[in-house]
Amino acid sequence: MPICSCEETINEFETLTRDAGRVQQDTLKKILELNADAEYLNHFGLNGRTDVESYKACIPLCVHSDVEPYIQRIADGDTSPLLTGKPVTSLSLSSGTTHGKPKFLPFNDELLETTLQIFQTSYAFRNREYPIGKGKALQFIYGSKQVVTEGGILATTATTNLYRRPRYKEGMKDIQSQCCSPDEVVFGPDFHQSLYCHLLCGLIYSDEVHQVFSTFAHSLVHAFQTFEEVWKDLCADIRDGVLSDKVTVPSIREAATKILKPNPELADSIQRKCMGLSNWYGVIPALWPNAKYVYGIMTGSMEPYLKKLRHYAGHLPLISADYGASEGWVGANINPTLPPEQVTYAVLPQTGYFEFIPLEKPKGEESENSASIHYIESDPVGLTEVKIGRIYEVVITTFGGLYRYRLGDIVKVAGFHNSTPELQFICRRSLVLSINIDKNTEKDLQLAVEEAGKLLEAEKLEIVDFTSYVEKSSDPGRYVIFWELSSDASEDVLRSCANCLDLAFVDAGYMGSRKIKTIGPLELRILKKGTFQEILDHFLSLGGAVSQFKTPRFVNPLNIKVLQILNSNTTKSYFSTAYGL
Repeated sequence: MPICSCEETINEFETLTRDAGRVQQDTLKKILELNADAEYLNHFGLNGRTDVESYKACIPLCVHSDVEPYIQRIADGDTSPLLTGKPVTSLSLSSGTTHGKPKFLPFNDELLETTLQIFQTSYAFRNREYPIGKGKALQFIYGSKQVVTEGGILATTATTNLYRRPRYKEGMKDIQSQCCSPDEVVFGPDFHQSLYCHLLCGLIYSDEVHQVFSTFAHSLVHAFQTFEEVWKDLCADIRDGVLSDKVTVPSIREAATKILKPNPELADSIQRKCMGLSNWYGVIPALWPNAKYVYGIMTGSMEPYLKKLRHYAGHLPLISADYGASEGWVGANINPTLPPEQVTYAVLPQTGYFEFIPLEKPKGEESENSASIHYIESDPVGLTEVKIGRIYEVVITTFGGLYRYRLGDIVKVAGFHNSTPELQFICRRSLVLSINIDKNTEKDLQLAVEEAGKLLEAEKLEIVDFTSYVEKSSDPGRYVIFWELSSDASEDVLRSCANCLDLAFVDAGYMGSRKIKTIGPLELRILKKGTFQEILDHFLSLGGAVSQFKTPRFVNPLNIKVLQILNSNTTKSYFSTAYGL
């Protein structure tokens, strides 16, 4: 395949989106023809039909638990056509950060191709605004542990399923996005050593780096927080051409040593630049002067990291990466100049079949601030039938064997590109905090934390990370918010923060319950430095991948280990007095 021609890719995208309705019908037909023998489809009496009407009449909307028995049979070695016509040869694992348990999802060659279509489309639009030529990418990407199921099927994260395929590498070469680090660093078994060597390789090739990337904003922030701690060691390695003793994994050590040569000039230059920075502001453009932008998923649960990432990125634009999930892709970012808070995603109508469940709040609950989940649902509508300004839950049918699958994501239609909608990601639909009639989502929690975080700014403090928990063992139950701070705050400020958090939950059910004391005073718990690093390490020890890690914004009571980490690292606790005692 030749180097991806941006112009050709954009022209093809324009053609497909001009007639998105017809492309959707053709895409569904193609998916159903490929998988006509699938037991799942025939169980519901589809019997080889491929038209939209029959499909919607026969196949019900589903969630993961509905398809889990089929996926389990695949994992156990059943090679008959269960969800797809061809046997599924690998499974993807969802992140599992919400409930502490990852889900299996089918992965196949067709999903790989849709991934490349999404990546090439967004690259073409990005390159039109920020041309990067034949440079390298400083990529903080990590393979994850690969497990083989009882039936001999390889199961690993969706990102690792991509990285380990030659077709993916070939596709990435087409869009001129070659990682500075060798494969041994990406697939190294020790995340901390891989991260150290990513930074080292990035510095060695610093003049060639045209973009800085990681799957999530969280891993970018984590990488540069680590850089603050290890930059002197990296300088010493580059100066002497000898890799630090802290890198002990033979495969990582050997690969990094091959590209490390003594370079005192580069070491001096890095040292000079680091010493000249004010509190690490603009470290990325200072050390990678030809970088054009910083790229990664920056919406949803990643928004709280944007402030810190902007600090490291200085004048460089932050560009939010495409919208998808372990289940499949939804849209590409074709407006790369928009800041992450306003980013929209254009749905590529050939990558899957999409439906949208209209969601409406009952009268009296239209408060703009609350992402309350008391939604009234209507029948799903097609891709081209959505209305601007309305909110929907996304339903996908993929080439990977998921049919009318509810993603659980809430999106808003921001506009149209030709006849395909541009979506704004709002939040996950799943509930975060609820004791009785109160209902608050991740977005509500984020808004509350942002509001209370303003009280810390006067003291030049910042929230490193946060999560929450519902304490139901006491009567009445209460919300518990955990904060890790950049340094110590005064007692008065933290008491004010607890009150501010309590008042910032504007869900009517919460406010009413607080007033009549059926929900107790909110508790703010302050954590030791490094607590969230400990949670990340715990997640990795279970076989998770850093590229998939999302700090759980709500800790499920079943996630006992994470609760133990939080409780044992709590140094102080403050109860709100906002509603009186």
